[in-house]
Amino acid sequence: MTDVSNQNNELSDEIIADNQQEDDRQQETKQSITSYRFAGFWMRFWAFLVDLVVVSSINGIILSTIYVINDGKPINLGMWTLQGILSGIVFYLYFLLMTKKLGQTLGKMLFGIKVVRLDLQPLSWQDLIFREVVVRFCYKVFGFLQLLYLVVAFNPEKQGIHDMISDTTVVHVD
Repeated sequence: MTDVSNQNNELSDEIIADNQQEDDRQQETKQSITSYRFAGFWMRFWAFLVDLVVVSSINGIILSTIYVINDGKPINLGMWTLQGILSGIVFYLYFLLMTKKLGQTLGKMLFGIKVVRLDLQPLSWQDLIFREVVVRFCYKVFGFLQLLYLVVAFNPEKQGIHDMISDTTVVHVD
């Protein structure tokens, strides 16, 4: 009987020690991420507008060749057009690939900000597919959801809903 209770006590001590180590790691991460200056709503907004100009320019170059080939008429593919599909692909790929490769888009580079994980680990594909594709798609499909970007203005870590779910934030690059 004493062996079982000793084993239970040892197991419970190990669990408490593991929990304490996890709490310590979370505290260290919290302290290290707070050493950054978080990018607020307006800085992110202006960077996004620059990115829209970049994406529109890329789309203009790509889509102008399609318009020339088809005498200026859209190419219908059921209820969508080829131009609409390609422009959506360019939009999502721009944000996804730029953020994965560089941690920032051209707009973010211009304003000196970048996307980081809260634990300061490298951005994963899972983080970015959710953050840059799924959420942007939902915000485009359900336009009223774009109001959720305002959460950035009121959150202490300047995180949007998409940042909170993917454990990321946008910080100033020094």
